[in-house]
Amino acid sequence: MLDARTWLAVYLKGLAMGTADAVPGVSGGTIALIVGIYERLIAALTAIDPGRIRRVLAGIRPANLPDARAAFLEADGPFLLVLGAGIATAVVAVLSAVDVLLSTAPVVTFGFFFGLIAASAVVLYASVDLSTRGRKGAAVAGFLAAFLTSGYAATGLGNALPVVFVAGAIAVSAMILPGISGSLLLIVLGQYDYMSGTLREFIDGLMTVVAGGGTAGLLEAGPPVVVFITGAFVGLFTVAHAVRRAIAAYRMATLAFLVSLIVGALRAPIVEVSIRLADNGETWGEALPRFALAALVGAVAVLVLDRYAGTIDY
Repeated sequence: MLDARTWLAVYLKGLAMGTADAVPGVSGGTIALIVGIYERLIAALTAIDPGRIRRVLAGIRPANLPDARAAFLEADGPFLLVLGAGIATAVVAVLSAVDVLLSTAPVVTFGFFFGLIAASAVVLYASVDLSTRGRKGAAVAGFLAAFLTSGYAATGLGNALPVVFVAGAIAVSAMILPGISGSLLLIVLGQYDYMSGTLREFIDGLMTVVAGGGTAGLLEAGPPVVVFITGAFVGLFTVAHAVRRAIAAYRMATLAFLVSLIVGALRAPIVEVSIRLADNGETWGEALPRFALAALVGAVAVLVLDRYAGTIDY
């Protein structure tokens, strides 16, 4: 039986992963590598299958409780629960803070994101070999996928529940992959701003209910949050596993595609800022200095992390 200090360490590592995935740039998977839990995380996630899920759910009957407990431990359930609690805590806290920043200082916030994304691309491309035609093709495909989607998604996809479901499924796949941040994919899909605001409204509504107030706010923000989480669970057992298999079969070409997504995604913060500048009657000439300064701060943060984290082996 592990002691409380060990579980606290796992929780704190979850906090670090959740913080990384809540802002576009370094991914939670990268943090998992840095803090030494990546292999355990992948082993635990891939140990979850329909059979073990059924055995755990059957534990509601007392006679099945020993087998349910065994299935839970086989999938390293305690580790996933504590780590997940840390990730969830960080995501809620960071996205709530980001929602405020996007409302009060969108140019600076997206400038910071731009720097995080750009520096992450520079760092990760050092580990990608583009020596073959197939890998170069994969890199071009990844760049175009993110670049073209970034331009359309910000204005064209909207925030319908099916879109939110797909966004959750895609974003969660990034959480277990070194390099790609789930929040970066949300920006590409035009859902980052919306989901950060919706999550903040959901938390505010939940606190209102706890304080004895009405449920209107919770009911309004609840459906998108529930649909997003549902999509995330589906993605965890579909998209994420498919990407892991792709890495196993075509490791370098898949990584070339994923890292090139980051480069193409550099368009996303620029599109978002352009929309806000147009709404506020401001020009890029006026906004560029603070955008560039924030980008520099974001880039330095990633480069410092890379400097002290050392080389990441995919």
